[in-house]
Amino acid sequence: MSDERRKNERKTVNLVVKWDSLSGSYEAKLEDISLSGCFINTTGLADVDEVMNLEVLLPSGEWLPLTGTVTTYQPGIGFGILFSSLTDEQTRAVKKLCGETY
Repeated sequence: MSDERRKNERKTVNLVVKWDSLSGSYEAKLEDISLSGCFINTTGLADVDEVMNLEVLLPSGEWLPLTGTVTTYQPGIGFGILFSSLTDEQTRAVKKLCGETY
């Protein structure tokens, strides 16, 4: 996703993320995140427009469930996700990861 298309500034992170896709189950690194989406650094496969359920391991040790649609895929590099509607709890957790106060 180009910077011009992003609604929110992304924060660089290095967190474990797990997801199931049509091609299998994966674990990788969440590279950056914002209120609108994230980028997952992985060699795992993803299809553009595929809806995925993700789980992000928070610094607290808790898992944060997120749902989104794959917007970009770069083989061997990773893929971008646009989040579906976030709950209030998910929004607070993502804001905290982004360093925002609320």
